[in-house]
Amino acid sequence: MAQMTLTRTDFRVEPGKQEIIIKSAYDAPRERVFRAFTDRKLVPKYWGPSSLTTRVDKMEVRRGGEWRFVQEDALGKQYAFRGVYHDVLPLERLVYTFEWEEMPGHVILETVTFKDVDGKTEVTDQLVFQSVEDRDGMYKMGMEQGTRDSHERFAKLVERH
Repeated sequence: MAQMTLTRTDFRVEPGKQEIIIKSAYDAPRERVFRAFTDRKLVPKYWGPSSLTTRVDKMEVRRGGEWRFVQEDALGKQYAFRGVYHDVLPLERLVYTFEWEEMPGHVILETVTFKDVDGKTEVTDQLVFQSVEDRDGMYKMGMEQGTRDSHERFAKLVERH
């Protein structure tokens, strides 16, 4: 899996590693970008593929706080994701776990950092999987396309508000 680049999003998926690193740049202030990551009213406007609707079931953005998002397709099938916040440093970093409820026990540790770069906000998202097999499986299930879709909608949201 080679590195791929789109206008706003760069994926780094190196063979044999347990991580994926996603870098994005948004033409918006860091405060607005961080708020979109942590505001339960904004998350459903961009989270996940556009073919699904997203509901925030729980979102306690604090150390030890839990989150749970439920997505639904046009036929009513639901997909739930959950995790726990391990670190919240406003405007700088979020660290949390990510688990798809249909595959319990396959937990990802995600670290998202926010940085001002040339008048834009650079977001680096490091996802560390429990194994290379877990990472490759998630990636092959369409993770990159879903993430790109989500990032495009996220960019439109933060750049206009």
